[in-house]
Amino acid sequence: MKSFFKYVLATIVGIILSGILMFFIFVGSMGAMISSQDKPVKIDEHTVLHMELSSPIADRNNKNPMENFDFESFKPVNQLGLNEILANIKKAKEDENIDGIYLDFTMIPTGMATLEEIRSALIDFKASGKFILSYADTYTQSTFYLASVADKVYLNPEGLISWTGMRSEIMFFKEALEKIGIEAQIIRHGKFKSAVEPFMYKQMSPENREQIMTYMGSIWNHMLTRISESRNIPVEQLNKLADNLTLNSADAALEQGFVDGLKYKDEILAELKELTEKKENEEIKSITLAKYTKVPKKRKSLEKDKIAVVYASGSVIMGEGAEGTIGSDRISRAIREARKDSTIKAIVFRVNSGGGSALASEVIWREVKLAQQVKPVIASLGDVAASGGYYIVAAADKIVANPNTITGSIGVFGMIPNGKELLNDKLGIHVDVAKTNQHADIYSFSRPLSAKERETIQLGVENTYETFITHVAEGRGMTKENVDAIGQGRVWSGANAIEIGLIDEFGGLDKAIEIAAQTANLEKYRVVGLPKLKDPFQQLLEDFQGNVKASILKKELGNEYRYYQRLQDLKNMQGIQARIPYDIELY
Repeated sequence: MKSFFKYVLATIVGIILSGILMFFIFVGSMGAMISSQDKPVKIDEHTVLHMELSSPIADRNNKNPMENFDFESFKPVNQLGLNEILANIKKAKEDENIDGIYLDFTMIPTGMATLEEIRSALIDFKASGKFILSYADTYTQSTFYLASVADKVYLNPEGLISWTGMRSEIMFFKEALEKIGIEAQIIRHGKFKSAVEPFMYKQMSPENREQIMTYMGSIWNHMLTRISESRNIPVEQLNKLADNLTLNSADAALEQGFVDGLKYKDEILAELKELTEKKENEEIKSITLAKYTKVPKKRKSLEKDKIAVVYASGSVIMGEGAEGTIGSDRISRAIREARKDSTIKAIVFRVNSGGGSALASEVIWREVKLAQQVKPVIASLGDVAASGGYYIVAAADKIVANPNTITGSIGVFGMIPNGKELLNDKLGIHVDVAKTNQHADIYSFSRPLSAKERETIQLGVENTYETFITHVAEGRGMTKENVDAIGQGRVWSGANAIEIGLIDEFGGLDKAIEIAAQTANLEKYRVVGLPKLKDPFQQLLEDFQGNVKASILKKELGNEYRYYQRLQDLKNMQGIQARIPYDIELY
């Protein structure tokens, strides 16, 4: 028995020591990866910039090594932020060693406004006279939209272009909740505030269908117009081809003018050799977008005057939050720092959010308002800046968005689940409460709201909506009646929004920075990003456990990870919400 315990203890100690050793090996590997990211890269003349976009594109990469690491292959993953992609394209335009860009993608899991900004940057790149060539085995509608700017668009002879028109799908849960005995108690303001419709109905309300068809039609028409300009195909013909499912083969894509030729990869490489003046026996020199980030820019003098870009992406929540969420404390502090820093002459508030907590939105709005009274504040809207995401930019001097940005959704709601039937009738569970006051258990899951309680919550919703439209009216120079007329929770595209006064100009982040510089009368300046990102090694130690779990889940679930993330967001919903109807995804 004595020897048994000795061996057990030795085994336990061995496991612990092995775990510690593996941890330090892992940290050492990550540290080496982090240090390697800082090493500059040199390129030769006649190099091709290889753009292969297959990962989700955030407004900026947070440099967190845990999120940029594949735990299955145990290798780093090169994920770039939009800011890095745009900077690389601009750098390549002026780089005498870059001959052109090779677009190589099939599906890009990102929003249409992000693609619009990349597309605009590629169009600007073409002004240099350098080539852009695109090739894919298959194209989705969104990747073809991006590829259509290329001088030559090629497709695999057995490939396909998905061309069917745009759709938006919503999943409804009302009947499922009824079957398990849960009632979603809804309090909202705005006939278009359809965030809660999946819990109320089995299909879209007429109002919701109207708003979806309006903004989706606007985005689709914008996309068709731009493709028509690039490929010289009439918009009417593009719609007809989608209705008739004409693009059912690579030959059809060539016949209809979508592509310039049908080629295999080896033929594409041969053409790239010609474009870069390589001999047949010479290798093509290329560099990936991620690696090109490490190629130093031409040195410029370090300007004292600065424009701060405050990045706010994700759900609006109370508290500190982290990169990927809009924590009221963290974002407010960044705006406050920019306001008090005398070397920062203007602020660009970059927002990519469908909203969240109304109270958190109010906290951030206040800091934007204070900053706007001291220096120019220009809002730049990404893929989505709606509901709480629009609330927080309402005080900006100007709002810049793309035609396919999802915005508006000026409305609020509250939802409290009632699980009395589930607990009592389905599970046989009964809850008894001891309370000092009549409504102490107002938010209890075990009973429905009383009429008085529902009336009180409705009053809170109405007061929040009144505050929301007041802020928008003041910020946009409109009457509250006008804001209410275009509000009611209705979602708009950027093309719609400019017509009704919710945004001022079309453009992406670069355009917003340009406007900020003009407004602040700056000729020379440098751009700084806020909130400041943590040192990668510090983030590694702080976020080790949580990000390992998230990274593994992302790898296992793939695109379906977003559904898991939505469930996590539901858990964090507290108080009255200013959110868009649902996670808008256009296909």
